[in-house]
Amino acid sequence: MRYSLLDRSRTRAGRPEQAALRDSLERAVAAERLGYHRFWAAEHHTVPGIASGAPAVLLAAAGQHTSRIRLGTGGIMLPNHRPLVVAEQMLMLDSLTPGRVDLGLGRSLGFTAPVREALGRSEASPEQFAQEVAEVRHYLEGTAALTARPVAESPPPIFLLATGSGLDTAARLGLPVVLGGPVLGAAELPERLASYRRAFRPHRGSAPNVILSADVLVADTDAEARELALPEVWAMARSRETGEFPPLDSVATIRARALSGRERSRIERGLATTWAGSERTVAARIEEVMERTAADELLVSGSTFDREALAASDRRVAALLG
Repeated sequence: MRYSLLDRSRTRAGRPEQAALRDSLERAVAAERLGYHRFWAAEHHTVPGIASGAPAVLLAAAGQHTSRIRLGTGGIMLPNHRPLVVAEQMLMLDSLTPGRVDLGLGRSLGFTAPVREALGRSEASPEQFAQEVAEVRHYLEGTAALTARPVAESPPPIFLLATGSGLDTAARLGLPVVLGGPVLGAAELPERLASYRRAFRPHRGSAPNVILSADVLVADTDAEARELALPEVWAMARSRETGEFPPLDSVATIRARALSGRERSRIERGLATTWAGSERTVAARIEEVMERTAADELLVSGSTFDREALAASDRRVAALLG
């Protein structure tokens, strides 16, 4: 099974935001050395906890520090951009790193109403999204009325970050899908994936392909791994309260707080959805989900405050899956 890495360029309390981008480049280099198949970068705008608002720029830098690992977007949020501009960025990136580029596309808008207003888009229906995905593909493949440049001999593949109707869109367009978050625990997921595979319409020889994205963290014990997962889970819990997704705090800082009952409940729910544990625990979790879904690839997306512990977890995951 292929295993890949999604990095969100998470900022950390007490460190300059720019350091998060340097951390991402170091992680890309390490991921290539460890045998990860892909290194993907995320897109978020004006979020204090995430430094990457332009994944194509980050991936261009990552491409200069690596030589083999595939580089992709997890994802570019298409409603925030014009299809032609997205295609041009990917074609340029592919020219700089030939044959290594993946284009992951998502439908999410900005995190808050002011951000959505600044980006110039207030809604994106499934129908609009499907139409714009098709436009991007026409530009990449050279079948649009205008020619996007530089022209590629073999256009970068497109992946859809799919929730809800996204699976139907991917099947109709003959595209691979990336699934993550709460949907991974849904009882109906196997049937939804079976429906995607049945309805799949091949495009230029494509076949159904399912990538699962999960926050995976490995440590010596389950308790230690849960502590590694705490900073990310705490940031999500705080965002529910404040509407702002914050930088990662240290475990000691979080544990020193007087948490409300609601905050403790949210933390426990968040930890329950994280694949955090010893090698044995995580291996069992991965085996169960992969068997239930027949997925083709795991996209690891875990993060934590302690950068050395995160690097160690990445090494353990690679050893576990490789």
